[in-house]
Amino acid sequence: MEDGKLTVRAVERALDILLCFTGASELTLTEIASRVQLHKSTVHRLLASLEGKGFIMRDEATDKYRLGYRLWELSANLSKEGDPGIILLPEMERLRDQLGETISLYVQDGLVRVRIQAVQSNHAIRRVAPVGARMPLYVGASSKVLVAFAEQGLLEQLLASADWPTGLDTQTYLQQLSDTRRAGFATSVEEREPGAAAVSAPVLDRGGRLVAALAVSGPANRLTLELMQEQAPTIMEAARRMGTMLR
Repeated sequence: MEDGKLTVRAVERALDILLCFTGASELTLTEIASRVQLHKSTVHRLLASLEGKGFIMRDEATDKYRLGYRLWELSANLSKEGDPGIILLPEMERLRDQLGETISLYVQDGLVRVRIQAVQSNHAIRRVAPVGARMPLYVGASSKVLVAFAEQGLLEQLLASADWPTGLDTQTYLQQLSDTRRAGFATSVEEREPGAAAVSAPVLDRGGRLVAALAVSGPANRLTLELMQEQAPTIMEAARRMGTMLR
């Protein structure tokens, strides 16, 4: 039984190492050890195993690690059927062409939101939206949408989380969620990132279940609160159309 626990722990640690690369393309052994909070000797052994299976590659010139080709092989077999990031991409491109700003699609994963698709703005000054980015659920327009239109259990978990910011007033947050449900969209101005603004609407499937949050984001000096409120009906209509495309 004890050996089984050790085996599971090793698997979890190896997966934690792979997850380090969600925010970086290359990392040193020291950087990885710091992120997973393990001794470098332990991380080195796990990296050797991952490298042997092709999940990790090491650049001998820089002594840095990056994801291996085996992950690309696995991703090629991901089912595209029912994937909103694939199905909704043409509609996202249409909305980008219409509004001119970066369009993103977010889903909830535990107590964070994940950007699963993005279409970049054509403006020279724009917000770059990396797919796979993970952000907290308690701040930002898309987060408000994902929590406001989710089942009640998610809000309870979020409020009870140890990561809940001490400076964030609970009643103010609850009022924002109420306003989001009533209006059908949410806005944010420099809530998560200085100089950035966003407006978001829920994508609901044909059964009325929340699938994702559709967001339009850009520099706050261009995407003003007044402009976002003006564009909200267009964004909600785009989200409604997207919902009809999903099962």
